Amino acid sequence: MKLYMHPASTTCRPIMMFIADNAIPVDQQVVDIMTGEQYKDPYKAINPNCFVPVLEDGDFRLTESSAILKYLADKIGSPAYPKDLRQRARVNELMDWFNTNFYRTFGYGLVYPQVLDFMKLSDAKAQELAVAAGKAGAERFLAVLDQHLIGPQRKFLTGDAPTIADYLGAGFLSAGEIVGCKFAAYPNIRRWYAAMQALPNWKSANAGVYAWGDFARGPAYITV
Repeated sequence: MKLYMHPASTTCRPIMMFIADNAIPVDQQVVDIMTGEQYKDPYKAINPNCFVPVLEDGDFRLTESSAILKYLADKIGSPAYPKDLRQRARVNELMDWFNTNFYRTFGYGLVYPQVLDFMKLSDAKAQELAVAAGKAGAERFLAVLDQHLIGPQRKFLTGDAPTIADYLGAGFLSAGEIVGCKFAAYPNIRRWYAAMQALPNWKSANAGVYAWGDFARGPAYITV
């Protein structure tokens, strides 16, 4: 198998960590999204969406991080993607929630518009209002994550052990490292995030986001 990826990509890092934690034999090929390699014809032939990640297993390809995590977990029979119908449905629900509600507001509403030039608005007041709206949306869903999806009792999203929903969700949350989010108002999130950070391959799989944070350091970002 081969994973086309970039080490700083928020959607790649959960897969990279799951591969490392489970010692899955996957070749990893960097696609240099910083120089626009994803838009060039050789990679467009692999993924016309021009995004990473892509997983190849022989002549079979997957282009969405959630689907890739599910496929890999099923391929190795991992308990991180339960077989029980209701337990699996809960994991699926959480992954859909992170992919839509959370990542849209937190990643694309709050974090990226502050650090990616192509997402910044040219009018300063419009930029300020857009980021403020992103923060409000992120805070709404962070409260749901903190109080309801995690809560005060669970170590991980569904119990005492991480599922692939934890990998995906913590990977998305880690985008906050770029602008210095501390999540001080969300104690259950902080506890859960610390538990994910304590897993053996967190630092190596997520080195790219910490490097991005070091590179972006300087401005007074709007954070949560």
